[in-house]
Amino acid sequence: QVQFVESGGGLVQPGGSLRLSCAASGSIFSLYGMGWFRQAPGKQRELVARIMRGGSTVYVDSVKGRFTISRDDAKNTVYLQMNSLKPEDTAVYYCNAINIWYQPSTYWGQGTQVTVSV
Repeated sequence: QVQFVESGGGLVQPGGSLRLSCAASGSIFSLYGMGWFRQAPGKQRELVARIMRGGSTVYVDSVKGRFTISRDDAKNTVYLQMNSLKPEDTAVYYCNAINIWYQPSTYWGQGTQVTVSV
């Protein structure tokens, strides 16, 4: 059974930082890639960042220079370091495996809430 468990979210002031963690099942973690996604109220889920097997990374334009995705294959864990947070970053953040066609798997976790507010 493939599972993803996100943690590290919370309430933070604008300009603050958070680090999200995602523990993934070992059988699929290193297959091709991993990604972080987010969904804000009333909006579609979007890809925030992805890291592929070879280490290459891609970020959505709105977070470039502020967020960093990384992975620790030995721990089956992927991270998202978020700096200089803005209110528009408020969303539920999810992690998922990414296949060879750059699509996420159908196994979504519960996500972790990130709220950026005064």
